[in-house]
Amino acid sequence: MTDTLDRSQNRNPDRGAPRRLTLQPQALTAATFAPYGAIVQAGNQTPIIINEGNTERFHAMAEVELAEAADKAVISIFSGQPRTMPMTIKMLERHPLGSQFFQPLSNEPYLVLVAPGAEVPDLDQLTLFLAQPNQGVQYSRNTWHHPLLALNKPCDFLVVDREGDGDNLEEFFFPGDIQVEIQLS
Repeated sequence: MTDTLDRSQNRNPDRGAPRRLTLQPQALTAATFAPYGAIVQAGNQTPIIINEGNTERFHAMAEVELAEAADKAVISIFSGQPRTMPMTIKMLERHPLGSQFFQPLSNEPYLVLVAPGAEVPDLDQLTLFLAQPNQGVQYSRNTWHHPLLALNKPCDFLVVDREGDGDNLEEFFFPGDIQVEIQLS
């Protein structure tokens, strides 16, 4: 796939007009996703053979991050509806008190949109990945990301998330002078 963002065409010298950012996905790899979390994919490590030689265990591929000792990891299933492309992106979210893991169950590719940033996301560094059906993603604590982006049909995801006291969701809505669009080509 192409670069996530052609920054040379997105600088608008007319400050009154919105700045348009057009994103296209790139391949999701452990190296490109490392700043945001981990990729969980069987075959990326040597398995441990268990159960009398009948099972390969790909062990501890990611760690659940929890902010407080009283927090616990919970397992849920999210069912995402397919997005219509091109799609306008209006916000990102992050989880300051725990990591969040998504493993697709529906054998369909999906999109992963992330951005670095401390207090707010750096919109000039938005990165869009095309995740394959066998790739799960774990967002590290405080990683800015878009909510679930299913593509072709309704898709279920196994989710490992944090449960506990405190607000574990922060949302950032893009300023009105910035328009972000996902296009698949």
